[in-house]
Amino acid sequence: MKIKYQILFINLFFLFNLQSQNVCQINYVRTEFWGKIVQRLPYLSKEEKDRSILTRGRDEGYKSKYILSFDSTQSFYTYEEESAAESNYGYSWRKEDYLIYKDFANKRKLSQIEELGKTYLIDEIYQRPKWKILNEIKDVAGYICMKAETTDTIKNHKITAWFTDALTLSTGPEEFDGLPGTILELIKNDGDVTITATSVILPKNPLPLKVPKMKGKKIISSKFNELIQKHIIESIEAQRNPYWSIRY
Repeated sequence: MKIKYQILFINLFFLFNLQSQNVCQINYVRTEFWGKIVQRLPYLSKEEKDRSILTRGRDEGYKSKYILSFDSTQSFYTYEEESAAESNYGYSWRKEDYLIYKDFANKRKLSQIEELGKTYLIDEIYQRPKWKILNEIKDVAGYICMKAETTDTIKNHKITAWFTDALTLSTGPEEFDGLPGTILELIKNDGDVTITATSVILPKNPLPLKVPKMKGKKIISSKFNELIQKHIIESIEAQRNPYWSIRY
């Protein structure tokens, strides 16, 4: 318990300082459409589906805000602080630990992720997804973006990304990157979850990005993925929604 409070203090201290610094950043809104999500889970009872929608969000979508801060060598993705008035339905509560740091020069990714009731720390050379770039374009946050697709093989989700080569860093929201530009919109499973950039801030004289110390139970990604897959299988067998305690 003491360690968790220390982690929370570090995260809040970093977020306070991050948003007061003159760094490059992209603001995103993540929207989870639980009315759609639970309908894709055929093993759930009607009662469980109703409870999931009531607890996790309504048809208009549960929204949360994130910031991707970056300079020429690294990026950092985490929650944006919100007031109770800005949060869904006027309430705010402690969010799960979720911080993704990428070191482009050394191809290193450091992830602090709270799943299944524990905070894990994954520190390793990252493996980028295999993308298929398609011949479609659209505007996101004032940037012309191209479409690409891949698959989340752990959760069996189709992933659609809209990226712009006007921002040359190969990065994006959450753990997704590997395209010739920056991802400004990410769509999971044909719209179950959308992560969309609302603004891009590029100061004329940006300061270097400062990254906090991150803590958690150290684990390699293969073992972490095994935990997630085991949880999904057990939830299906028990006719429960696995996304009560893992990120969709």
